[in-house]
This record gives sequence, C-alpha cells and structure tokens, in this order.
Amino acid sequence: MAMTDVLSAEDIKKAVGAFSAAESFNYKKFFEMVGLKKKSPEDVKKVFHILDKDQSGFIEEEELKFVLKGFTPDGRDLSDKETKALLAAGDKDGDGKIGAD
Repeated sequence: MAMTDVLSAEDIKKAVGAFSAAESFNYKKFFEMVGLKKKSPEDVKKVFHILDKDQSGFIEEEELKFVLKGFTPDGRDLSDKETKALLAAGDKDGDGKIGAD
C-alpha cells in the first residue's frame, strides 16, 4: 500500500514542502496539512503501518527520523531534536516507541 492510497498526493506534497527547512517540523501542523486529522481511525492505522518499515507493530526512533520520506521520497530526514520531539508526543507509555493505538 502506498501513502497516496490513503492521502492526497497534493496534500502530501504541500505538507512536506512546508517543512523542508531544517528544524521547521511541527508534527501537529504537518498531520493536519497532510489530511490525517480528517481521516478515520482505520485510515490512520493504514498510514501507521506504512511508516512502520520493519513491521514490528511500533514506530521506533530510527523510523521516525525518516517519517517525511515515508510520505514521499523527496522528504528530508528529521533532525535529532525534531525526531525526539515527535517521539515524545507519540510515546504515551514511555517505552521509546510509538504503538498503533
């Protein structure tokens, strides 16, 4: 499954482009711009599974670094600071990874 099976290619391009500068990534704005906030829980889980590259059932810190590339190959890598902020926001139980729920 491709990201464009769930989200609009145009929305993805705009959202990734909006955060192309280093240290500019804002996960709340990005997920809103890409259209995830309007998606059903099932669609959000589909996106999660696309981003879970090793199919472990979790998105670990190393996978988060490349989250923008998960939406489009043209995306940049997140900085360590951006990656840690995204992990902290999604890691509800403090185990160092983000689960599908």
